[in-house]
Amino acid sequence: MGAQGPGARDSDGNGAGNTYENVTCPFCGILCDDLEISSSRSGLKVKKNGCGKAIAGFERDVSGAKPQIGGKDVSLAEAVTAAAGLLGKARLPILGGLGTDVDGMRAVMALAEKSGAVIDHALSDAQYRNFRVLQSGGWVMTTLTEARNRADLFIIIGTDVHKMHPHFFKRVVNVETSMFWDNPPKRTVVFLGEGLDTSGVTGSRIGEVISLPAKNERLGEIVTAMRAMSKGVAITGDTIGGLPRAAIEDLVERCKKATYGVMVWAPPALSFPNADLTIQAVSEYVKEINLHARFAGLALGGNEGAVSTAAVAAWQSGFPLRVSFASGKPDYDIERYSMLRMIAAKESDLLVWIASFTPDLAPPDTDIPMVVLGTPGLRLASKPEVFIPIGTPGADHAGIMVRVDNVVSLPLQNLGRSSLPGLGSVLAQIESAL
Repeated sequence: MGAQGPGARDSDGNGAGNTYENVTCPFCGILCDDLEISSSRSGLKVKKNGCGKAIAGFERDVSGAKPQIGGKDVSLAEAVTAAAGLLGKARLPILGGLGTDVDGMRAVMALAEKSGAVIDHALSDAQYRNFRVLQSGGWVMTTLTEARNRADLFIIIGTDVHKMHPHFFKRVVNVETSMFWDNPPKRTVVFLGEGLDTSGVTGSRIGEVISLPAKNERLGEIVTAMRAMSKGVAITGDTIGGLPRAAIEDLVERCKKATYGVMVWAPPALSFPNADLTIQAVSEYVKEINLHARFAGLALGGNEGAVSTAAVAAWQSGFPLRVSFASGKPDYDIERYSMLRMIAAKESDLLVWIASFTPDLAPPDTDIPMVVLGTPGLRLASKPEVFIPIGTPGADHAGIMVRVDNVVSLPLQNLGRSSLPGLGSVLAQIESAL
């Protein structure tokens, strides 16, 4: 029977299981916190408000996984000793993947400092499309709650939000009520990009849904032209970025007339060369619109704990991801300490891979010795030197995660799915054994 905790109640009278209410889902950056989940001897079951990601994450069978050395089952103590031995001998280890929550990342930081390791998240290439813009010019951003209650215009930039965050539209865009209006205005939703799924935008609150199917590589060109048009600069030609000129002029006018507009993108979706320049163009346009109207950006993504890990790294070292502790103090370099670059260049002699949430956060295929602390079923191209199965925050143990808009930290319940140890506990044991 799952452990009783906040939001839990007996699901029946004979103690066969619990039902947990107001559960926070850790399987995407939105962190929906209204799920209802039941537990029984057969596992967890999402009863209400779950999406496909939530169902796959909570209901996955994680039973039977054992620590291993060289593919052979061992005790946790033996695996910890072996992992510490490899880490202690490594010249320049990498703590990578970093699919974890706040508490797990705090343990990562402590171990990195003691072992002289480099830290980098598996999804940091995407995150740096945002970080570069924030570091170089700043931006004007909103939150999920502000967008939900105030926006009358959403422009989705090159991102299939419905697939990445299945409940974003349900929780933020389609809502029929507002904190600030008894009869909130209709919303216009513009999809700017090729092949974007518009099916998530439904309901009486939605006025118009407009699709402008531009290639993602040309989005920066389009937004730059919009910036010029809004300043009264003459733009020649019948098309802009492959779209009719009239469509772009109409979009500019909609931006000017909006009472609160929001431009939405997810860095992982903008996976083309120099995508950070597109985000920079969007950010600069948003800043300029604010001279005469109210507008903001909203960056999504943040799956696999990416937002939480970057936040903890910044809190504790003063820098986001891609930090080395090899010198005994934090050294930050976004190019030099890129995990994938270091692995390709054979600059590291040990990869410690961390993946607590889904089997999809697989380590790169490399011949560098590897210690894996991962969720059972993690997809591995080859057997690592050491494998330690770990629990998922919010399913197997309690935790905390930072939401994708970086303004809210949400608690994760222990739903009692398994007795797998949390990452923080295992890393603390490895650190003690060094």
